[in-house]
Amino acid sequence: MLEITRSVRRADLKAVGEVRRALRELMRHRCRADIAEVAELLITELVTNALVHTDQGAEVSAMLAADRLRVEVRDHAARRPRPYVPTVDDGTHGRGLMLVQALAAAWGVDAAAQAGGKVVWFELDGAFGGAYEGA
Repeated sequence: MLEITRSVRRADLKAVGEVRRALRELMRHRCRADIAEVAELLITELVTNALVHTDQGAEVSAMLAADRLRVEVRDHAARRPRPYVPTVDDGTHGRGLMLVQALAAAWGVDAAAQAGGKVVWFELDGAFGGAYEGA
């Protein structure tokens, strides 16, 4: 299994790009390009949500094993996110969880075991492409 973990400070939206690049590097030469693109989009949405909608930072982890990628974003707010169906006037606001719901093989929200908060996660199937040679 290959894994990355990152801590993101409160309101540090620049860190979203750094997390995305770390995921890209983890998946590089190991995953199909279409899966990598979806993974980058979804991790961007979850990390941004954690930073915009909570008062503290977040812990991000991504695990690549067998034929599955799992990404988890842990924050310190107990309030559970819900997919929001935006109206025409919302612009691009509120589409993050709808994208996760539509593109991930599985996703969910779990109560964090330590210090309260929650973990929002997603999984993508078929992550490994023909270029994977093993870790």
